[in-house]
Amino acid sequence: MNKVILMGRLTRDPEIRYSQGEQSTAIARYTIAVDRRFQRNNSDGQTADFIPCVAFGRSGEFAEKYFHKGIKVVVEGRIQTGSYTNKEGQKVYTTEVIVENQEFAESKNANAGGADSFAPTDRPSPENASIDGFMNIPEGIDEELPFN
Repeated sequence: MNKVILMGRLTRDPEIRYSQGEQSTAIARYTIAVDRRFQRNNSDGQTADFIPCVAFGRSGEFAEKYFHKGIKVVVEGRIQTGSYTNKEGQKVYTTEVIVENQEFAESKNANAGGADSFAPTDRPSPENASIDGFMNIPEGIDEELPFN
């Protein structure tokens, strides 16, 4: 089974191309920086891996329209390896993730205000709580509660 799920931030805006022919297809290429979970004694000091991703069709169009440098995304897909010979005659090996599904990993406002700025708006306000920390339920709502 060849399945990969990654979460990270885009290192730059996606590069978009369209295939040639009658039915042109969007091809979006982008790289995500994925934090390493554990710090090991690595001599290069690198704390993230930079994973190249390729999205085709609607996924490519979505990346073109909504993805930009710095946003946090979740990418699901498969790893594909390949090789080619460069202009100097050297064989170059490639590894990339072929995107099957992609989505945002944080709210739009979280990126603007920092990762810790998310605050739910439907949380009851503290002034509605009684001294013991519980909210008072208004009269007549008893029959609507699922636990009587």
